[in-house]
Amino acid sequence: MTNEKHPGSRYNHQVILLAIAVGGGTGALLRHLMNHVVQARFGAAFPIGIFLINVVGCLAIGLVAGLIASARIHVGEIGRAFIVVGVLGGFTTFSSFGLDTFTLARGGQLGAAAFNAIGQVALGYAAVWAGYALAHVGQ
Repeated sequence: MTNEKHPGSRYNHQVILLAIAVGGGTGALLRHLMNHVVQARFGAAFPIGIFLINVVGCLAIGLVAGLIASARIHVGEIGRAFIVVGVLGGFTTFSSFGLDTFTLARGGQLGAAAFNAIGQVALGYAAVWAGYALAHVGQ
């Protein structure tokens, strides 16, 4: 995995993976704690905790992406991996879905953005249903 042109690339790759792992663990813990606090406060009739986590995660990834894109903040590759892929990815992958869909739409690919949004929701729901049904085969 070493690169003769970039001898430190193996080290950088390992550090990036570590940053993602630490950030992902942090994000997952934050998601669990926030969900627990919100559900305890508002009850379990509706998954308001995960609903709010997804919205907050989308706001956070939009803010971070916008600040980086506008050069208002400067974050290196490792920092971006830690924050965006790690913390926010562990907090909610829905934020990545939101940013990907926004990026497609902002780039003028409205059909691809619509397909991404509708397709992931519809196929994701169908996959959960299929997985649940498969788990009950033969019962």
